[in-house]
Amino acid sequence: MEDRKFLGQEKIGSLLFKLALPTVVAQLVNMLYNIVDRIYIGHIEGTGALALTGVGVCLPLILIVSAFAALISSGGGPRASIMMGHNDYDRAERILGNSFVMQMIISVVITVILLLFNEDILLLFGASENTIGYATTYMNIYALGTVFVQLTLGMNSFITAQGFAKTSMLSVIIGALINIILDPVFIFVFDMGVAGAAIATVLSQAASTIWVLSFLSGKKTSLRLRKRHLRLDYSICVSVLSLGLASFIMQASESIINICFNSNLLRYGGDLAVGAMTILSSVMQFAMLPLQGLGQGAQPIISYNFGAGLKERVKTAFKYLLIVDFAFSTLLFLLVQFFPSAFARMFTDDPTLIDYASSALRIFMGSTGIFGIQMACQATFTSIGNAKSSSFIAILRKLILLVPLIYIMPLLVTSNPTKGIYLAEPIADFLSVMFTIIIFSFQFRKALRLMDARNEGKAEA
Repeated sequence: MEDRKFLGQEKIGSLLFKLALPTVVAQLVNMLYNIVDRIYIGHIEGTGALALTGVGVCLPLILIVSAFAALISSGGGPRASIMMGHNDYDRAERILGNSFVMQMIISVVITVILLLFNEDILLLFGASENTIGYATTYMNIYALGTVFVQLTLGMNSFITAQGFAKTSMLSVIIGALINIILDPVFIFVFDMGVAGAAIATVLSQAASTIWVLSFLSGKKTSLRLRKRHLRLDYSICVSVLSLGLASFIMQASESIINICFNSNLLRYGGDLAVGAMTILSSVMQFAMLPLQGLGQGAQPIISYNFGAGLKERVKTAFKYLLIVDFAFSTLLFLLVQFFPSAFARMFTDDPTLIDYASSALRIFMGSTGIFGIQMACQATFTSIGNAKSSSFIAILRKLILLVPLIYIMPLLVTSNPTKGIYLAEPIADFLSVMFTIIIFSFQFRKALRLMDARNEGKAEA
């Protein structure tokens, strides 16, 4: 079994660069993975704008599928890293095995629900008579690939958690490249439209799954997926689910938010406003996914050193993560404010939709510049096993702040209710970042004091 002690020995700066660069690249590629369907669909001649809106209505369901993958991956990966820091590789492998079984069970349940009820759900989520056909066509096919989404996203975190960042990156790149190649073939060459986009996505996710499971069952991995560990252990399941809850809430709440946005925008602005929201949420992924990649790159460093009791390395890793996250979110904020139409044109040729989305984008992304602070704190809470604080921050931003604001703001901005709806996002983000800074300043110091106490106890023993 390969020793991963380099996580506690190499310089933090170079280590973070080595681990975070591949995960950021992977997330950037994954971003293309997630939005390339929308880019191609939006450029279908004649029906592109409506087809884009229909697929956009599917986004809340897709986010729910991804949220369940994050529930396991964000809980299992850090738990396994912490156990590796304690040099308890047997428990780390049992965490891996339990996580795999839980994801298989979740996949079956989600697939059945999506196949039986997706049309009713999509109508509830903001589909109209004009867009429901596109939405159900895409979702019926996507549902069949749920197991591949779950296993690729969920199990890949255990590759990252061991410090195999390049291998983890390849897991995403393989699927993304296949998807990018197959999308135009199925959509335009075979003239399958929305159905072709969904088929390309399922096939590409299947390829990624084969790669991930082959690695975790092979000889190069430090943690191996073993048959004897494929039995559910209550204590392990609870520890994984409790830590992964924050990431689940973050992504599941994104789904709830999309539902609230789409239904309210359909009421005040019709299909045009909902179509613009598809573009806005896609551009938001330009911020979220690379920031998540940075957090994933820092996670094994923080988790391992936290488990090993190396306080200064934990502090230094967080400092670097905070600086890089903040720099990235600020850069994206500036690009959106100065070049909003460039982002909109990626998804549509419709001049009306481009103008509408460009104006809305400046508003919607108004607090992106400081959002890197929250993402750095969120990743650090998860990395040190502080499930309660991580979950609270996730709930605060989306459910406590944003959901009410989506319904309150159009009542306050009566001259332009749709503008009020878009304003809800930056207001909620700003308030959430302020609360996060306060909470983190207390909880992180508390975690460091606990490390000191634990180290003193070891010294006395």
